Amino acid sequence: MSAVVLRSEKFEVREVPVVTRDGATVTKHVVVHPGAVALLPVLDDGRVVLIRNTRFAVGRTLWEVAAGTLEIGEEPMACAARELREETGYEAATLEPLVQFYSAPGFCTELLHVFVATGLRQVGQALEATEHIEVHPVTVAELERMLDAGDFVDAKTLTTVLLWLRRRERVSR
Repeated sequence: MSAVVLRSEKFEVREVPVVTRDGATVTKHVVVHPGAVALLPVLDDGRVVLIRNTRFAVGRTLWEVAAGTLEIGEEPMACAARELREETGYEAATLEPLVQFYSAPGFCTELLHVFVATGLRQVGQALEATEHIEVHPVTVAELERMLDAGDFVDAKTLTTVLLWLRRRERVSR
């Protein structure tokens, strides 16, 4: 049986019993998260839309792909369309699934659903009051230089960029 020790707007922390190899029971904490989406928007000219996102948790502004948390009962593709519009100001004709992965399975249930967005049309951002996000389209060459320079420091962006570049390379062969 688990017990909620913290409930927030986006997640809760639960104490859960875990049985050790020798049969003892210990208590661990798990962040129970509804899941999230991440997006790699690709413009018709081949540039990729990145964002500069101020993250209060780490006290830095990071280069990222657009992303956001699923609302209760929301399908990942609907969330992806919503977050794309809110954070980048674009709507997509096509959202193609790229990958799903757990962000930090050692302590968190968050499953990320990653999409590639194409057929983009600019409609304007709709940021939340606490969001400080700038939109930056970059060429693939710039994206690769940024990757090599270590400009991406969050897991969702690294995973998304690396897998998309790998897939792009395979398709071009």
